[in-house]
Amino acid sequence: DVQLVESGGGSVQAGGSLRLSCVASGATWNIYSMGWFRQSPGKEREAVATISRRGHTCYGDSVKGRFTISEDNANNVLNLQMNNLQPEDTAMYFCAAEPWRAGDVRRRRDVRCALVDPDWGQGTQVTVSS
Repeated sequence: DVQLVESGGGSVQAGGSLRLSCVASGATWNIYSMGWFRQSPGKEREAVATISRRGHTCYGDSVKGRFTISEDNANNVLNLQMNNLQPEDTAMYFCAAEPWRAGDVRRRRDVRCALVDPDWGQGTQVTVSS
């Protein structure tokens, strides 16, 4: 399993920026892809952005052009730069890591912007006020 610890959440006003980070430890050798997901009360968890070990990225439609996902593979750190934040971005943000076998099956099925059977972090809260 992979252990994930997020940081960087907080409260900002609309139009502001935040940078989330996630440090992975444990079986990091077995990671196929990583990603950020978010969930707000009463809503389902949704994919914000994903990135494969090869650097292929995918973004949810609502964050394209505003958020950027990046990965420091050497240090097993996943980042999410969030610019021009809006009140609708308010949510708990979770880091996730997909194991190799599940990710390879997903890739063969051409399923994108998703992770299969990932390990999850505890989450970090992002609150955007208008």
